[in-house]
Amino acid sequence: MKKKLVLDHDEEQLITEYERGAFRPVKNQAMARKTAMEAAHRYMRKDARINIRLSTADLEMLKRRAAEEGLPYQSLIASILHKYVSRPTP
Repeated sequence: MKKKLVLDHDEEQLITEYERGAFRPVKNQAMARKTAMEAAHRYMRKDARINIRLSTADLEMLKRRAAEEGLPYQSLIASILHKYVSRPTP
């Protein structure tokens, strides 16, 4: 059985924009592809380990949310941390 694809608001917006033709090709596709691939490799490389103590209740809620999203809870935690540190500072 195939898993149901769950999209967040940003992903849905990207699909809508794409379908209405809002995106245009870049002039140097080879360079853009190389830059995007390098960024993806940097993001996907998991080369640091941490140990963290959480309350049992928080961990259970994280696991529940991760299950709803269809991903491992460690990946959800990493994603939350990445979004937090990547956002612009006020």
